[in-house]
Amino acid sequence: MLIRLDKLLAHSGYGTRKEVKQLIRKGYVSVDNEIIYNDDYKVDTLKSEISFFNEEVKYEQYTYIMLNKPDGYVSATYDSEYPTVIDLVNEPIRNLFPIGRLDIDTRGLLILSNDGKLAHNLLSPKHHVEKEYYVRYEGNLKKDAVEVFEKGMILDDKLTKPAKLIIINESEAKVILTEGRFHQVKRMFSNIGGNVTYLKRIRFKDIKLDDSLKEGEYRYLNAEEINSLKEN
Repeated sequence: MLIRLDKLLAHSGYGTRKEVKQLIRKGYVSVDNEIIYNDDYKVDTLKSEISFFNEEVKYEQYTYIMLNKPDGYVSATYDSEYPTVIDLVNEPIRNLFPIGRLDIDTRGLLILSNDGKLAHNLLSPKHHVEKEYYVRYEGNLKKDAVEVFEKGMILDDKLTKPAKLIIINESEAKVILTEGRFHQVKRMFSNIGGNVTYLKRIRFKDIKLDDSLKEGEYRYLNAEEINSLKEN
């Protein structure tokens, strides 16, 4: 498969498209032992030998993206009424989809990929992948709110898994879950006397939301982040 050199390096986690373009133009990348200065140079992912700072580049056939999801976008590949998170990716990537979902009015970290096997592993209930949220709320929480989260509560006639509630102050908190039921954080807060006014996911497994990403912006995961997602 032929692919632009800058796109391949960005997909492989060596920087943003802008960053790798600059590095290519400075002569830090070679293809088949020849230094390449054109960022739009086409390489064969099956045959070309690519080096970055004299180290071999191993191309991943899958794409892994960190998106800072804004309000108003649905976590889907298609929707007849609302824009989707895929619409925010301004380049063609085949079979891209969100791993898990965030409610339309929930912001923050969403991983996009076309790696179906990884998505299945991360979303499987047996793996207990942690998701951390920053919450703003109104109301007076019950005195035993932290304990209620730890013990679990009944939602849809089923006990939730143990969760962690970290109260920052009278209007802010953090929540760590290992499951993802419909409107779970909002409903759990409602059960302890709180009304969620702002919800943002800040961590998925070991991946923390990049503070440099504005809402609606994205970047490719680096090699270390990709490996951490694949670890059981």
